Amino acid sequence: MERGRRGNTAAPRSTRRGKRGRRKSGSMLQGSAADFMKLKGLSDGPPKELKIRLIKVESGDRETFIASEVEEKRIPLEEITIKNTAAEIIRACKGAKVKGKFKESYLLPAFSVKPLFSTDPIPREKLNPPTPSIYLESKRDAFSPVLLQFCTDPKNPVTVIRGLAGSLRLNLGLFSTKSLVDANAEQSVEVRTQVQQPADENWDPSGTGQTWPCESSRSHTTIAKYAQYQASSFQESLQEEKGSDEEDDDEEEKERKSKEFTPETSSKDPTSKDIIKFGTNIDLSDPKRWKPQLQELQKLPAFMRVASSGNMLSHVGHTILGMNTVQLYMKVPGSRTPGHQENNNFCSVNINIGPGDCEWFSVHENYWSAINDFCEKHGVDYLTGSWWPVLEDLYHSNIPVYRFIQRPGDLVWINAGTVHWVQAVGWCNNIAWNVGPLNSYQYQLALERFEWNEVKNVKSIVPMIHVSWNVARTVKITDPDTFKMIKHCLLQSMKHIQVLRDQLVAAGKKISYQSRVKDEPAYYCNECDVEVFNLLFVTSESGSRKTYVVHCEDCARQKSPGLSSAVVVLEQYRMEELMSTYDAFTLVSREKHLTRKPPCAQAVIYKLTI
Repeated sequence: MERGRRGNTAAPRSTRRGKRGRRKSGSMLQGSAADFMKLKGLSDGPPKELKIRLIKVESGDRETFIASEVEEKRIPLEEITIKNTAAEIIRACKGAKVKGKFKESYLLPAFSVKPLFSTDPIPREKLNPPTPSIYLESKRDAFSPVLLQFCTDPKNPVTVIRGLAGSLRLNLGLFSTKSLVDANAEQSVEVRTQVQQPADENWDPSGTGQTWPCESSRSHTTIAKYAQYQASSFQESLQEEKGSDEEDDDEEEKERKSKEFTPETSSKDPTSKDIIKFGTNIDLSDPKRWKPQLQELQKLPAFMRVASSGNMLSHVGHTILGMNTVQLYMKVPGSRTPGHQENNNFCSVNINIGPGDCEWFSVHENYWSAINDFCEKHGVDYLTGSWWPVLEDLYHSNIPVYRFIQRPGDLVWINAGTVHWVQAVGWCNNIAWNVGPLNSYQYQLALERFEWNEVKNVKSIVPMIHVSWNVARTVKITDPDTFKMIKHCLLQSMKHIQVLRDQLVAAGKKISYQSRVKDEPAYYCNECDVEVFNLLFVTSESGSRKTYVVHCEDCARQKSPGLSSAVVVLEQYRMEELMSTYDAFTLVSREKHLTRKPPCAQAVIYKLTI
């Protein structure tokens, strides 16, 4: 998706709310439904059982039975794998002597499915590889499984699907500026005020050299007011062109502009500053206000839709604005979406409504760490800051950059983890959202970023532990690699919960059960934004308002080292429930799962632009 940290055109994404100490989405519990201090205690955990085997003894005509205790083998915690049952995992946790906080990764390096890249130097002419561009010849082509396989192939960081709107007969006019004004003129628009400059340049404020930081100011307006600005900007440009009609056109300049992959050169003094305004993060999630627009997107293939059973983001259970909902962008030439990876490395879909073009730059996920190093060198935060890569820096570091033009009606598929940045060439609107295909590559990269975010104290917009358990409950997985990764995440989650639970019980802390309700969001720590799953450390923010704040264990102990009575520990799932979900989550045979044969693999005809 072109926006990344949900509209991060120049600053941290709008979905990441608040500063330290402020109320945050997913950290608040309403106390009106129950008084947490009176909830039933479950400090002893799951009911304890003593397994007894009855052994029959025959003596002549008499039969007697001897009760014999069954001795269950306890496996060391470090030897536990996804092949073990939930009961074996719990026994191993209870037998382990864990000092301090139990912390292990949810990822197992042995399960990695990342493609291997050669470390050999890449010739300069190959540092601008051709972008895979698929030309659909019919509606049937769009629904072929080969299209899904191609787009999600880990080796393909980005795919342009040319003319998708035409082959599916999408009515993109529903997203035109006029239609938007007619539908909801007062809808809020976030505005980024930026300096207009060539797409392959990013001058420092003094105009003396290229730099990485790409800052801009933020304000708000309405669709109607931005539409007026967009139209007046276009009219001004027409007047300027009319005034220069008598001048001879430079044929060489014409040829330069027509070349899609030839870097632009600046004809302007870099110190001159043309200020533009970019309308971003326009929320189209309301199904009542935007019904025709959202219905039109149902024409897309299932793997591209905002919601589908094979999309991890459809199993979150609540709305994540701009990720599992549609966002709109209204642009004038030069509008920039700075460099980023999508939230938790999810894939994204972006359709250009037109009438103008957009220019895209993208780099494979394999090189994100090198780009992170550049950001650190230039004093800008990779995850939350705003940056525009200097192309020469990337080329000198042997990093290939895909560069292409997205025309009206073209769909850009950004694969998991792809680094990208976008600039409008003309006046246009774009719609975009995220998708999470249930494949091993996407799942691995999502969990990797989930753990990296925790290290960097950045909120993971997607609650990956919550999503993993939801997927295990509702989806049948047929891919062995995906299954192993999810199963391992569930295993680690159970270990974390049981070890922490035992430590709390041993310390005499009461654990109270309060089951989740329908559409209840996942929870994050109110202090550090880490996802808090199952065991919630809750404090009262205002006794009169009956509102309660969720913390992780670490932040709760900072407030109260001994976890005093002011800190209530809530348990949202009984351990037996998690154990049952874990044991029931098994790999499903692909043959049994398929109800019909897939279309012929030859259904999709694609060409790579050279």
